[in-house]
Amino acid sequence: MPIASVGDSTESALEATQERIDRFAALTGDDNPLHVDADYAEDGLFGGRVAHGALTASVVSAALVRLDGDIVYLSQNLSFENPVRPGETVTATATVVEDLGDDRLGIEVDAETDRSVLSGEAVVLSLPHE
Repeated sequence: MPIASVGDSTESALEATQERIDRFAALTGDDNPLHVDADYAEDGLFGGRVAHGALTASVVSAALVRLDGDIVYLSQNLSFENPVRPGETVTATATVVEDLGDDRLGIEVDAETDRSVLSGEAVVLSLPHE
């Protein structure tokens, strides 16, 4: 079976609904009021509720698994550039930019709504399906 190679690119999209944000908070225990308390968040740093950064990053993971082969996340380095607000759709793109040897690949990642919200890089294993 094929494995991912330099030049391959995939994407994934997810709407950051308030229900998803609330479920993510319940699942992870991250109940920061900037994510879950509308009254608190209104007066906060972002002027309203925002999605968890890790929820945004999870869309990158969803893009990575669309690459050929069995993909195993080894590391990532992400910069969160703008908040994601409830109702916005995040589209993440993962592009293979380097073959690091030993089945390891260097990946550029980014995620956007109507603006960039996340960028960075990841290293994955790309193994053939058994």
